[in-house]
Amino acid sequence: MLEKIKEAADFLSKTIEAAPIIGMVTGTGLADLAQVMDVDRAISYEDIPHFPKSTVPGHAGMLLSGHLFGKSILAMQGRFHIYEGYSVNEVTLPIRVMALLGVRYLLIFSAAGGLDPHLKPGDLMLVTDHINLTGQNPLIGRNAEDAASRFADMSSAYDGGLTALAMKAALTNGIHLHQGVYVGITGPSLETPAETRFLRLIGADAVGMSTVNEVIEAVHSGMRVLVIVAITNRNIPECMAPISIEEVLANAKKATPALTRLLGKIIEDLEV
Repeated sequence: MLEKIKEAADFLSKTIEAAPIIGMVTGTGLADLAQVMDVDRAISYEDIPHFPKSTVPGHAGMLLSGHLFGKSILAMQGRFHIYEGYSVNEVTLPIRVMALLGVRYLLIFSAAGGLDPHLKPGDLMLVTDHINLTGQNPLIGRNAEDAASRFADMSSAYDGGLTALAMKAALTNGIHLHQGVYVGITGPSLETPAETRFLRLIGADAVGMSTVNEVIEAVHSGMRVLVIVAITNRNIPECMAPISIEEVLANAKKATPALTRLLGKIIEDLEV
């Protein structure tokens, strides 16, 4: 896996125009976020050595290199999931590639189901902490000798400075940005009413099928992390309603304009 990561990083370092400072990952239905950038290169995942393929609707499968407010960015339009059959190391391979390329800030945007009854479709939630219920961890296995300590400290995984920056950007743009805890599960089946009650009971405000392992890998790699999720459906145990992927995509689209304004202001104000 280490050799694969190095080969992917070597390919990208020769392909993109500038070493990226900011990495960005966009999830289901949120690929349009990357359009805020001035794009220099657009590379299909299929052209990058050892990159998995995106198989989920709403994941474009493109890596964009470009700039915004003079800051170099590498943005993933779509990500990979354990439920697609990928190992946790394959899911987090792009994060380790970004680390080798010099990325210092990782901005992750995901779709999530709302567990807090105050959240409704189209809302945005700033993730302040997470619960990993995927049963996986990308740090399991041999730790490279030149890597950080295998025991990654997760006491402040979600960077306080970036959190403050996001809240200020939301206030400036008149955007209501909730804050809460994200719980990561494997999927792809959605939650039962009993599972929803359990997730709420253990302290989760939103639930999704990605993000947590990417954050663990990013923290281990020394990156500063910011995560914002778009709420695509409400999970209320007493009145659970069927949800389709079409509805998820539509509600993610609903959140995109506010999220795009928020992203632009965050990057503008980010001191690198």
